[in-house]
Formats: sequence, structure tokens, C-alpha cells
Amino acid sequence: MNILVVGSGAREYSIGLALKKDESVNDLYFAPGNGATLNLGKNIETGSWEELADFAKERDIDLTIVGPEAPLVEGIVDIFKDRGLTIFGPSQKAALLEGSKIYMKNFLKRHNIPTAKFLETDSLEEAYKFIESISEPIVVKADGLCAGKGVIIAQSKEEAKKASGEMLSGKAFGEAGKRVVIEEFLDGYELSIFAISDGEKYVILPAAQDHKRLLDNDKGPNTGGMGAYAPTPLIDEELYKKIEDKIIAPTIDGMRNEGTPFEGVLFAGLMIVKNEPYVLEYNVRFGDPECEVLMPLLKTPASELFYKAATKDLDSLKIEFYNKYAVGVVLASENYPYGKSKPAEIIVDEIVHKDLAQHAHISFAGVSLAEGKLYATGGRVLVCVGIGDTLKEARDYAYLLTGQVHFAGKKYRSDIAYQALRD
Repeated sequence: MNILVVGSGAREYSIGLALKKDESVNDLYFAPGNGATLNLGKNIETGSWEELADFAKERDIDLTIVGPEAPLVEGIVDIFKDRGLTIFGPSQKAALLEGSKIYMKNFLKRHNIPTAKFLETDSLEEAYKFIESISEPIVVKADGLCAGKGVIIAQSKEEAKKASGEMLSGKAFGEAGKRVVIEEFLDGYELSIFAISDGEKYVILPAAQDHKRLLDNDKGPNTGGMGAYAPTPLIDEELYKKIEDKIIAPTIDGMRNEGTPFEGVLFAGLMIVKNEPYVLEYNVRFGDPECEVLMPLLKTPASELFYKAATKDLDSLKIEFYNKYAVGVVLASENYPYGKSKPAEIIVDEIVHKDLAQHAHISFAGVSLAEGKLYATGGRVLVCVGIGDTLKEARDYAYLLTGQVHFAGKKYRSDIAYQALRD
């Protein structure tokens, strides 16, 4: 198979790593890729999704896998399908589950899927009135895509009013914030649940947990994610069943019944309150860094999983995962998430520890190649991933690997998976 992966982060790198293990994969392309994906395949630059579809047609691409949300919301899947190309991901209409928080919340309401009490509005007066009716903390969300940063958890009503005003004026997030969702705060613990669907059938992947805050003990600002692990012991069979029955199944059925069947990865960001699941948000692609810890656990050939889902044939595939754990630790640049950092050369020590070489690897993200050297040029630079028979073993491998990687300004959390390992 010839496969094209759309995106440039560690999520796409980890998908590429899984595909490289696949004997059925011939040529592997990344659009645009990063400075390290050149080790896995070829990077290509195109000006539009139409041009990329033309490239896929010319190069006999058998399957295109879309990593980030923006191309999906912009309709890349529809463009490729119009040309008779096989592509893994939801249509533009189905991608509204992530593209518009208002659409998502109203979908949940229509299908009686558990979520926080909310108001969607473009009126500052309505926003203020609703804020006064609920207790703190209060969650304020921009309607559109904000690269994972359009959510404010206000600790006071005044802070919630200020956030609403800045969003609705366009000051905070431009057009993406001209309508807002304000909702009550759910007090529990978060889980990331991924289901791969072909529009009718679906399979639920092992549950993961992301660590959004910049600093240890969940302090500091929200980020795109500072680490993740899977599977999490914070979920049991009873909770899995509740999540499937109350959230995943009604979502897949509801999308199909509304004429927008969901194909691709449905990512449910959940809050678990007293062992009951509530939807915080939907994403229409793999999470990043959750993807980096799920891909190494996949025993079924990755190309088969993505291809069967993209061709409405998921039912014919037996999907298996290794009985292991994976932990990913994000190494970020000096000024992340506040601003850009100076490019810094990345040096990776030669790994002489045999077990470490076998049980850990790097998924590269914000990196560029110049004169044969790799530089940290993005906010989240790379992810050190450890795999083990126990969660502690996987975590220890991941942190051993962080000590092998050096660049100026490197920072990372030292407590990934702490909630599962605190005892």
C-alpha cells in the first residue's frame, strides 16, 4: 500500500511509526511532515487540499490518514472522496462535532447524552445572566477551533464575565469566539476515550489519560497536552459499559440517523463524576499526545485498521492490542505555551541500555532539519514514549529516555501518570 499521512506533529509521527512496521506498506508520505518524518518517509508540500488530492491521485495513494482537526473541518475528506480516493476521517459536516462547540452541545442535548448544564450565546447580557445562575468555577468556551486553547476555567463569576466579554468582542480568539458556550464545572477526573468508526460499526480503544496543565500536580496554564498514558486503571468494565451505552453508541447512531455518519476517530473527552461519564468535548481525530501511547499498543496492523474503517469494512477485522502499558512524556520548548522560543539544536545520546532501546522511542513534533541537524522549533518538541508490562515500568522507561535528549530550554512534567501511580 502507498499511504499519505496529513499533519506534522508527534501524532502523525507515531502513526507513521506504526505504519513502518507494516509489511504491506510500500511508500509512505507526510504532508507536510516535520524534520524527523523524513526518517520514515517523504515529506511533501502542497498549497491546497485540492492539490494534495491531485498528488494522491497521481501517486496511486491507496489510503490517506488525516491527523489534525483543521483539514477535517475544512472538508479535506469530501474533496478526496469526490476524486474517488480512500481517506480515513469524517466528512466536513460530521467534523462539526469538533468544529463547533455549539453544534456539539446541541447534538448532545438532542440525543440525551450526559453533559454539563450549558448556555450557548452571542449575547453578553445572556452570558452574564447565566453566569449568575450557576456556581463557581465556571467554564467558558469559544465556539470555533482554537488549537486546544479556547477553554477558560474561571474561578469567579467576575473572571467568567471577563472571559465571555473578551471572547464575544473578538479580542480573545477572533471569529472563533464570537459565539460562546458557558457551562457548569464538573468535578471529577478526566478520561480520553477513542472509538474508531466506519459510520455504522465501531470499536473502542483502550482508555487513556491526558495531562493538560503545564506543571506538575496539574498546576499552571492549559496546554495542548504535556503527556499521556494508556490504558488507565481509572476505568473498569462497568464504567466502559456505561461509556459505550450512554455516550459512544448514541453518538454513532445519532450521527448516522441525522444523515452525517461519523467515519474516523471519535475522541470523547470525558469527566467521570461519581463513576458516571459526562462529555466535556468531542474531537474528530486522535488526541495528541494520546495517539503516541495508543499506537505502540496496537497489535493489529495499523494499515488494516485505518483502511477497513475508511472502506466501511470494520466488522471484518479482529482488532487486538498488546497487554502492555505505554507512557508518553512531552518535552516542550522554553517559552511554551506563552510564546515562541529560539531554535535549539537537539542532541540525543546514543542509547547503550539494551532494555531502554527496546522499550522506548521518540515521537518527534515541533522539529526542523537544517544542515543535517535536528532543531527544536515548535512549542511541543517531541514525546518520549516508554512501553512496559506494568504502568510503572512504562513510566520509568519514558523518563529514562527524557534524560537522553538534550536541547536548550527543555522542560517537561515529572509526574505523568501520577493519578494512577499515587498509591
